[in-house]
Amino acid sequence: MDVRYPIGKLEIPQSFNEQDVRNWIEEIKALPKRLREAVSGLDGEQLNTSYRECGWTVAQVVHHLADAHMNAFIRTKLIITEDLPTVKPFEENDWAETAEARSFPIEASLKLLEGLHERWGALLESLEPEQFQRKLYHPALKTTMDLYKCVAMYAWHGKHHVAHIKNLRAQKGW
Repeated sequence: MDVRYPIGKLEIPQSFNEQDVRNWIEEIKALPKRLREAVSGLDGEQLNTSYRECGWTVAQVVHHLADAHMNAFIRTKLIITEDLPTVKPFEENDWAETAEARSFPIEASLKLLEGLHERWGALLESLEPEQFQRKLYHPALKTTMDLYKCVAMYAWHGKHHVAHIKNLRAQKGW
């Protein structure tokens, strides 16, 4: 198994159906609980352990999920309210090195994710199927992306990082 991609690399289908979208939304809604379970009982030293060599610490992963998914929620709003919005990329590695991402207690990010994912799930569930075909433009990737692809990507993203933490726990016997 590649420790960087414990659930495999992201594979976004070229087409989707309503059941696919419902499944991805359920994954997004489930992330906060799964993440909280994955970090439950970890002490400060464990939270400051990298999940792989040269990788982020568990705490940085938690804060990264909050950062990335806040951006994703805003991108979702932009996609459904604007015509082909250009999104602002962010330097995730630089964000993971900010003082609060390296040292702030993870509880704030866990709580943030709970509220954020509750709202994001409600927003996604309120959309009509054709709205998932609306697009954004991502300048760093130099491509357009449908909302359904964004939803699939962030459903994968949450599971991907929870798997990093679970694999570290299994490896260390925590």
